[in-house]
Amino acid sequence: MSSSFGQVFRIHSFGESHGGGVGVVIDGCPPRIPLSLAAIQRELDRRRPGQSEIVTPRIEPDTAEILSGVHDGLTLGTPIAILVRNTNALPAAYDTMAEIYRPSHADYTYDAKYGIRAPSGGGRASARETIGRVAAAAVARQVLDFLHPGIEIIAWVKSIQDLNATVDPAAVTAAAIESNIVRTGDPALIEPMIERIKAVRAEGNSVGGVIECVIRHAPPGLGEPVFDKLEADLAKAMLSLPATKGFEIGSGFAGTLLTGRDHNDPFRMADGRVRTTCNRSGGVQGGISNGEDILFRVAFKPTATLMIPQLTVTSSGHNTELTGKGRHDACVLPRAVPIVEAMATLVLTDHLLRQRILAPKS
Repeated sequence: MSSSFGQVFRIHSFGESHGGGVGVVIDGCPPRIPLSLAAIQRELDRRRPGQSEIVTPRIEPDTAEILSGVHDGLTLGTPIAILVRNTNALPAAYDTMAEIYRPSHADYTYDAKYGIRAPSGGGRASARETIGRVAAAAVARQVLDFLHPGIEIIAWVKSIQDLNATVDPAAVTAAAIESNIVRTGDPALIEPMIERIKAVRAEGNSVGGVIECVIRHAPPGLGEPVFDKLEADLAKAMLSLPATKGFEIGSGFAGTLLTGRDHNDPFRMADGRVRTTCNRSGGVQGGISNGEDILFRVAFKPTATLMIPQLTVTSSGHNTELTGKGRHDACVLPRAVPIVEAMATLVLTDHLLRQRILAPKS
């Protein structure tokens, strides 16, 4: 199973949803970086369950423990291990799932591939696995702030079902997004989005949507063509997240409706550097960042666990029905915002460290 990500700043996540705990081992973190456990915990708190009335009611403190790689608040350059213990697992709620495949979950495919799986909460396929990613990204964020301060990575809920937010990627702030439980940047849609989530949850149903993310002040030159293009690594990072179904950068699929003349980003000199007059490329050209804002979107499907009957089969090959049990999000979007930011942070940190290694010495 591939549980590692990155080349220079490399992470390896571990743990199952209802096992003893989840976490991450980080290799390649530079030495002598000031590291704050409080900053790691702050990001985990943004991701954790039970934080509002529109997310899963599972209550977990998600307290991070740093097991290695840090001394007196500084990174050692050795592997950093971070553990978050599961304190409120309820595996009994998943007893029936040991023999019945949940529709649109990874139950059947894990069985088909490995011949064994952890049925409680989906095991490794659970979104709880992303705790390790968020913890690692909180470390990566501190590396960025130390080596290349000023880079901003901000994500928000762009849409839930047919409710589409109007957000200016150049001006939206993290404070504005964190000021509401749905984590959108459009004040007019906060209540409609909350009510939509509540309504589908009351029906035992679920909804999906789109998260948009901007990376500001990234330097030009990041990305490793041809196979490790910056947008290719961002796409892999985002599509590795649970419940994701689509990725687009810049103009994305809408760009197919334009002609080349309308779509191109003309170059001009401004403030002594090369700039583009528009940004349909989304800050990446030829797989390499051009210094403009990097803007991308990630599509998330409706949560697969429903509290209404669905057709399925048993592991022994018999047709049956299943009504979901346990504690689940009716919409994953609000809690996915910090996870999207985390994966973008990991990609950017890895590419910045690659660039530092590859850059010619002065």
